[in-house]
Amino acid sequence: MEISELKAFVKVVQSGSFTRAADALETQKSYLSRVVTGLERKLGVRLLERSTRSMHLTEIGREVYERAVGIIGAVDDTERIAAQLNAQPRGTLKLTCGTEFGMIAVSSWIDRYLQDYPQVSVEADFTGRLLDLVHEGFDLAIRIGELADSRLAARRLGELSYGVFASPAYFKRQPKPRHPADLRNHKQLVFHAGGHGSGWRLTRGAEQVKVEVSARLRVNNSFAVRDAAVAGLGVAQLPDRVAQPAVDSGTLVRVLPQWQPPSVPVSAVFASNRYLSAKVRAFVDLAVRDFATTTDAKPATRA
Repeated sequence: MEISELKAFVKVVQSGSFTRAADALETQKSYLSRVVTGLERKLGVRLLERSTRSMHLTEIGREVYERAVGIIGAVDDTERIAAQLNAQPRGTLKLTCGTEFGMIAVSSWIDRYLQDYPQVSVEADFTGRLLDLVHEGFDLAIRIGELADSRLAARRLGELSYGVFASPAYFKRQPKPRHPADLRNHKQLVFHAGGHGSGWRLTRGAEQVKVEVSARLRVNNSFAVRDAAVAGLGVAQLPDRVAQPAVDSGTLVRVLPQWQPPSVPVSAVFASNRYLSAKVRAFVDLAVRDFATTTDAKPATRA
């Protein structure tokens, strides 16, 4: 049974005659008659009672007609959704993320997104407040860390990698640490915000060391931590994306490069992953590509 056969049958019923249905479909009455007869043969039932003057549905024909209308509607809806997903992104994308990660990565994603898709505009809210996507009208949020259970859908974009850094000037006054335990003897510059622990944890293969910190500076902004490290005030654990410009300029060096602090997941969160609009899908795909091609970040291991 083909969808075209169901469409022909439905059009005959809705038109009230083979002649009017043939005119609407721009085909021959004899062709439609053969299609309906073939459909009856396949189903093993009579769908229409026909005479020279009238035509009406049989009881089972009415049931088949109602189901056929539903099937055709579902197919049309699927085609509409597919066309929407494949369409060129357009309209206004409303997104939110934390202030700091907005500066670290999302602002550059927005720049590329606007360059790649001239028919979109962006309204971005970089905030420390956890916004309600549904009630506040946002298309998506970029969230850092493990996600709490919720009714929202999410896609893992990648992982934010970290390292331990200090300035060359600092090591003119202090010996370089050879093991994470040596960090206890150094001045520590610590990023601190709600939900973050008081220690640093570093791993090398199966080895894991937790370093209790007694910070000389504790601040809830990674850029402030980086600037203090560049000034030679101590040793800092930083996102690689934040530290890399200073490493490239020679004002920071990586400490204990074979030891790795835990990476942090980055996710795109949206109200539903069903029928994502082209504008949302395009932005999420761009962010995934950024993690896949940026050397100081880890791509997502799962969607």
